[in-house]
Amino acid sequence: MLRTLSLALTVAVAASTAAQTTVAKPPPPGDPFIWLEQQTGARAMAWVKRQNARTLPILQGDPHFKKFYADELKIVNAKDRVPFPDLLGGMVYNFWQSPSHVRGIWRRTTVADYASKAPHWETVLDMDAVAKAAGKNWFYRGADCNEPVERYCMVDLSDGGEDAVTEREFDTKTKTFVPNGFTLPRAKQNSAWVDNDTLLVARPWTPGEVTASGYAYDVRILKRGQPLGKAKPLYKGQKSDISVQPFTLVDGDGHRMTLLQRGVTFFTSEYYLVTPNDGLKKLALPQKLNIDGMVDGKIILTLNQNWTTGGKTIPQGSLIAIGASAAAAKPDALAPTVIWTPGPRDSVGNVGMTKNAVIVTSYHNVRGRATIFSPKSDGTWASTPISLPDNSSISVQAASLHGTLAYLTVTGFLTPTTVWNVDTATGAAKVEKASPARFDASKDVVEQHEAVSKDGTKIPYFIVHPKNMKYDGLNPTVINAYGGFQISMTPFYSPAIGKLWLEHGGVFVLANIRGGGEFGPAWHEAGLKTHRQRIYDDFYAVAQDVIHRKVTTPRHLGIMGGSNGGLLMGVEFTQHPSEYNAVDIEVPLLDMLRYEKIDAGASWVGEYGSVKNPKERAFLAKISPYNNLRGGVAYPEPFLWTTTKDDRVGPQHARKFAAKLAYMHVPYLFYEVTEGGHGSGANLKEEAHTSALEWTYFAMKLME
Repeated sequence: MLRTLSLALTVAVAASTAAQTTVAKPPPPGDPFIWLEQQTGARAMAWVKRQNARTLPILQGDPHFKKFYADELKIVNAKDRVPFPDLLGGMVYNFWQSPSHVRGIWRRTTVADYASKAPHWETVLDMDAVAKAAGKNWFYRGADCNEPVERYCMVDLSDGGEDAVTEREFDTKTKTFVPNGFTLPRAKQNSAWVDNDTLLVARPWTPGEVTASGYAYDVRILKRGQPLGKAKPLYKGQKSDISVQPFTLVDGDGHRMTLLQRGVTFFTSEYYLVTPNDGLKKLALPQKLNIDGMVDGKIILTLNQNWTTGGKTIPQGSLIAIGASAAAAKPDALAPTVIWTPGPRDSVGNVGMTKNAVIVTSYHNVRGRATIFSPKSDGTWASTPISLPDNSSISVQAASLHGTLAYLTVTGFLTPTTVWNVDTATGAAKVEKASPARFDASKDVVEQHEAVSKDGTKIPYFIVHPKNMKYDGLNPTVINAYGGFQISMTPFYSPAIGKLWLEHGGVFVLANIRGGGEFGPAWHEAGLKTHRQRIYDDFYAVAQDVIHRKVTTPRHLGIMGGSNGGLLMGVEFTQHPSEYNAVDIEVPLLDMLRYEKIDAGASWVGEYGSVKNPKERAFLAKISPYNNLRGGVAYPEPFLWTTTKDDRVGPQHARKFAAKLAYMHVPYLFYEVTEGGHGSGANLKEEAHTSALEWTYFAMKLME
């Protein structure tokens, strides 16, 4: 794809492109850019301002940007977007952002009206009005409503999109914050309803009283009308824990259980049942599992490790049930029933609960399925598959504790997202809402291939490309992956990728590398800690396979990833600099020798390992992108972007990496969004702007 440039822009872009072949000078000794770890420090923010002023004219001045940004704004602000449902108190709720409601409105309608073409929405909470009245930079981060009535909710209010929140009690009937109701000042915290007048609260009760990961570990009982200082202590974990969190399970028959989860590591937890007299009973559960909910008085769990009990071993990845009353009576002698066991290419997606059924999405070879499981009188479970489109990603969007209604979302690379209405009593399913197509997909096709990694493991990947694509190595191609935390990368409909990339002849690849959960817990565990090089070898194998098939060449190949995927991009940048011409590094981890000291980094030791362990430190030093930049290497020009308000990974990694590149005379582009938390912006306009910058960068680098 060729383009015409003005003389001034030609000079600017030519200078940037020419600099790409500049051989890097040696990096500075030590860590001279550690001052950029001062997240909102004056010197650091002045540096950010200069970087944005340098980068934005380059990307925004490119001819692609204006159209890309306009197209993205039109997409994100479209009035005919699908309003994704939540179910509360027998009604459909939805959070909606638009040009007239930048911060968004929480709104509701009836189930019957939601099914109509033009639902009549009632505004419940107007975040623009709330933020203005309070004089705060508040954004809505969700609500926890006391089940089963679901009238009173603890609403999370985030300053600029950060993880720390202020919690305020809200009445959905009067549509107002409760006068003198529960209020929890800003912190990384969470709460759970015990009853209408009691909360369990995990928060730093005194400043700085948090785990090494920055999360709360002290849980107290707060009664209505009590000041925070009078809350009764219930349980205190250890500073070395990840966190301690309370939560409550409720089913459609009125059974109720309040529990504590003590996160010993990111992937292992202990669970305690809170008794009516404010005591605790430890449940004899495996440490690697997810508690999904409760149905018919049975706790539903997904195992992330094998569990040998009663003389039998239940394999990891299985879905199981445990009687709640039996668990309360004999917490040391739990008797699980198996609901579903995965095959070698299967994994659980997510799980939802209606009044008397469990609805489960799963994946077979990264293709979505959905099944209804219902308890039988003999203790076994009946299964009913739901007929849904193949080659899709399927997830439980919402489910009602009060009846048999559930909503599922179904999406694919070329298929707009749809919301399906499912009756869990009969298995009947129908399309309730369908998003209009946002790009012309008629000329494209999706294929699934496998690459062979360094150790012989077969790595699946999806490739979306024009039907008439020539296998001449000239196709501009972008590969995306994540590779961590048992997070699966499945097919998804992206209007941005479709409109800004596929419609312009680009090719998109999604790699299902190890570290994710595509094939269950073992797929994740294969890349933990010092085994992590397998993940990076997997990604490189996919890139090489795409090149081997003559889809593209390094000149036209770009890669992108965020957060842990940003670390992946940094590793590929340093390990294989000659294989990519564009590297988009989003809200990344990059300094793996200091990641434990930055924001929530200490919580991820279970994934990455620790510098306190000599073997793990040696491995981290070997792969850490910030520490493996070398002189005498010709690096591609990367695009790094992050956000000031990211209090999870933090902007420090991207800043230091860019500063080191500058010292080494390596060309780079850097942009920092001032709001948005661990994401691309706090509102739709900011998200559209960041997306347009990304795809402009790829067009500049790969389509010339």
